[in-house]
Amino acid sequence: MSDILKLSVPGKPEYVGMVRLAISSLANHAGFDIEAIEDIKVAVSEACTNVVCHGQVGFCSSYEVDCEIGNNKLIISIIDQAGGYDINNYKEPNIDCPKQGGLGVFIIKALMDEVIICSDIGTGTSIKMVKYCK
Repeated sequence: MSDILKLSVPGKPEYVGMVRLAISSLANHAGFDIEAIEDIKVAVSEACTNVVCHGQVGFCSSYEVDCEIGNNKLIISIIDQAGGYDINNYKEPNIDCPKQGGLGVFIIKALMDEVIICSDIGTGTSIKMVKYCK
């Protein structure tokens, strides 16, 4: 059996910390260790920041954060209507020659156990992140 928490979040940068705090509390309640909680917090911050900073102007008045706890895992989905982007144009960053910005998806994939991104241009993006409790 799973527990589900749903948040509707204003598309403003000042609410990213609130989402991160809520998710970290949830992960703690679910039995994740400190290192895993820190990984989850960073991944959630990156995903939320992508919505509020990279969404098309006028598209992101709010976004949804859905969390499911159960079966020794935490599933976090962040769903926006911020205009979307062409996933096929995403290029992995060159870690040997990093530039400022553009590392969000790379960081999320490095910290979480599973990551699935779906995006429709003109509509929005969803990112599903899974972390297993070890």
